[in-house]
Amino acid sequence: MKKITDFLRDEGISPELIQEVQEFSATHPVKDGLKGRIPVPHFFYYGKKVWEEALAALLCGKNLLLAGEKATGKNVLAENLAAVFGRPAWDISFHVNMDASSLIGTDTFRNGKVEFRPGPVYSCACNGGFGIFDEINMARNEALAVLHSALDFRRVIDVPGYERITLADDTRFIATMNYNYAGTRELNEALASRFVVIRMPALTLEDLQRLLREQFPDLSSKYNKQFGLLFMDIQKKCESGELTSKAMDLRGLLDAISLMHKGIPVRDALDLGVTNKIFDSYEQALLSDVMSARISMKLKASEVFDG
Repeated sequence: MKKITDFLRDEGISPELIQEVQEFSATHPVKDGLKGRIPVPHFFYYGKKVWEEALAALLCGKNLLLAGEKATGKNVLAENLAAVFGRPAWDISFHVNMDASSLIGTDTFRNGKVEFRPGPVYSCACNGGFGIFDEINMARNEALAVLHSALDFRRVIDVPGYERITLADDTRFIATMNYNYAGTRELNEALASRFVVIRMPALTLEDLQRLLREQFPDLSSKYNKQFGLLFMDIQKKCESGELTSKAMDLRGLLDAISLMHKGIPVRDALDLGVTNKIFDSYEQALLSDVMSARISMKLKASEVFDG
């Protein structure tokens, strides 16, 4: 896969922004022991406008909140940003039982004495990393209050019973959120105000076809388009309320095409990757009808790929 900076140039991203990012990386070296935390992207995010907004915000020292529907590339962009800046990343997945100690750290008994065991936010802050908060609106607001001083102009963390630390200059936080997932809640206004918010646009057919070409170079142009149109059909059904967002599973579609590459029949692969993840029989049948309109039941996996 091409280097991410080459990808950005091909996307037409501002050369000035790319140069500033490279200068940032050069002036903020990463410790050898943390280089394994620098992401190596498996996918690239497509979208010039969003890329330039995100790069500019991070270069200004701001934290990002990526808000959008399912399959808009929030986590892909977050990983890509850590990679292009060359920063070690800490991934923090939020849930309803998340508390302050899960983020900052807690006491532990080691070598006959009580010691502080750093949490991911503490480690990220000390090492100039990029903290990626996945589905930040899954957590309780009282648990997130501990982040306020780290995310605003103070850029400090008070560790109860220990020292007060100042965030490294190159520390950034990138949060993602989706209002439609079960268990999500309204994000606290005080917390939201500490981020620059980017509304992630829906994936376009053109960008999806580019993604499929990148991931499956031998996928025939005919079926590259058909799988792209199939996803767009599902997306429209979800937008109209005929299907729930569970059906709009881009990861599942990519998994299905990977299975086809191994010889699994096309419709069986689509069932394994997408349809079987839905447990409502009516919705399953409707999704199957959408697939049948685009993909023949008799289509063989060998017909999908060139050569």
